[in-house]
Amino acid sequence: MAPYLVLFITFVVAPIGFGLWISLHAWDINLPAKPFVGLDNYRELFDPDGVDAPRFWQAMRATGIFTLLSTPLLLIVPLFTAMLMNGRFRGRNLYRAVYFAPYVLGVAVVGLLWRFLLDGNIGLVNHYLGVLGLPDDLQWTTDTPAAWWGLVLVTVWWTLGLNSVIYLAGLQDIPAELYESARVDGANAWQRFRHVTLPGLRPVALFVVNSTLLASANMFGQSYIITGGAPADETKTAIFLIAETGLRRFEMGSASAMSFILALALMAASAVVFRVFRERQEDR
Repeated sequence: MAPYLVLFITFVVAPIGFGLWISLHAWDINLPAKPFVGLDNYRELFDPDGVDAPRFWQAMRATGIFTLLSTPLLLIVPLFTAMLMNGRFRGRNLYRAVYFAPYVLGVAVVGLLWRFLLDGNIGLVNHYLGVLGLPDDLQWTTDTPAAWWGLVLVTVWWTLGLNSVIYLAGLQDIPAELYESARVDGANAWQRFRHVTLPGLRPVALFVVNSTLLASANMFGQSYIITGGAPADETKTAIFLIAETGLRRFEMGSASAMSFILALALMAASAVVFRVFRERQEDR
């Protein structure tokens, strides 16, 4: 375990400690003096009259909106995709590859591709909506709520393959005898799904729910490339603001404080997920 521990301490523990140290200073990378300010960077973010507080909590709100919209879709759609992939039919391997293929693309590729497809004037999405007789003047990159749904649908298209593969592995671990027993007892398809598939997927579902929640809350690239935070910073997420504050405005102390507040919020959300799954397990 020594090599892993060395890498873990070097690339995880040490950066976390250094980030906490930076958050306690007025840390501007362009200035030699980096005075210690204690918890002032944190107080600033909770001060309604502060400069950064309104921007930060607007970004946290945007993060919450995206997470609430995307997480249910990234849990449900991949599940049913995995159930289809688990069946036996001709071309099954091709079907699996097609659904997983977008996930291997980088966020820059996905962002630029969909930035043009969703363009309100020349994008193919509006063009084909018009062909189908639907509204073809939606401003997917500059207006809400269209911008939110554009970001969510792009993310689902891009990442559902990963969750589908994880669900598929869980489905293949459920003993076939359980389904046979359920059929013998007269259980229909819905009852087999409810009483065999879902309980059998509980350990996998815990991982998928938690990882999807954290990934959605850390969304950055899609918003940065596709909408640029428009309109009026409504789609600027917390990670977007943190990167902008630290790397464009060079206020690393404030950016580090924002990062730790976001991290604490995500830790609390993860704790709730684990608590819910544990209570359901105990109820059974």
